[in-house]
Amino acid sequence: MIRLEAAGEPALALYHQPSPADKGDVLYVHGSTFGADLSVRYQLDGRSWADALCDAGFNVWSFDFAGYGASDRYPVDAAHPVGDIAQVLPQLQRVIAAIRSRNHGRCVNLLAHSWGATVALSYASSHSEDLASLALFAPILARDAIAMPPAPTSSHFLVSAWAQYRRFIEDVPAGEAQLLSEKHFQLWSKAFLATDPDAGQRTPPAVLSPVGPQRDMRALRGGQMLYDAAAINVPTLLVRGEWDRACSAVDADRLLDAIIGTAKVNVTIPGATHLMHLESSRGLLYNAVNDFLSGAVT
Repeated sequence: MIRLEAAGEPALALYHQPSPADKGDVLYVHGSTFGADLSVRYQLDGRSWADALCDAGFNVWSFDFAGYGASDRYPVDAAHPVGDIAQVLPQLQRVIAAIRSRNHGRCVNLLAHSWGATVALSYASSHSEDLASLALFAPILARDAIAMPPAPTSSHFLVSAWAQYRRFIEDVPAGEAQLLSEKHFQLWSKAFLATDPDAGQRTPPAVLSPVGPQRDMRALRGGQMLYDAAAINVPTLLVRGEWDRACSAVDADRLLDAIIGTAKVNVTIPGATHLMHLESSRGLLYNAVNDFLSGAVT
């Protein structure tokens, strides 16, 4: 692990898994409730997505935003939300600068999930010169304005293992098999709770998570544009799960239509949901991303 320090800013944990083939650099940007160790670096049956990307020839970089994993935590404050897109965009910029200082200035391929894809879209709209490509899966995207409940005003909220379990099952149609086995979920949820040393002292056990991403997602669903799709001109992949209600086919088409670049790929993974990178069909996601990245770097 590389620890990125900056005066007056939270320290960030940056992870590097190099590939001998050295085809390019992929930076994974995690979503709103768990970091790199529980996503791209998490091993299911002894193998992670980072392993698969390395086998395909890519150097894999990942990191934890402040408030997650091994990065610094925000102070708990009852009245000031933390970790929203305005706060984390400079963190992503620091990470990309650190990678490019170590890879002789090569552009980076961003691979981003859910709320992290919103952050990646915003970054790509203003810093395309840093990027070789943009690969998004299950992104949370802007929609036409609808009435939304008031956004939380505290700095953090609690996420239990049960809340995470609901996310794995809520979009699976009735009668369909569970996409993450009970055995895998039990192991994953134990690792999830271990990310917060105080989780076990709460009833039920729960992880303290920054509330900023939840505010960002409410803003997107309320019609606010947190990124300028028309300014993005790098090759872009969008992968969504067939059963993912958080990223619909309409959402995907609208985003790709707005991006000005001509190299755009839209893929739907059958029988998958918002958490497809941890589900039984994850190999299809890996293949879609590998195929896209192989084309983007040639």
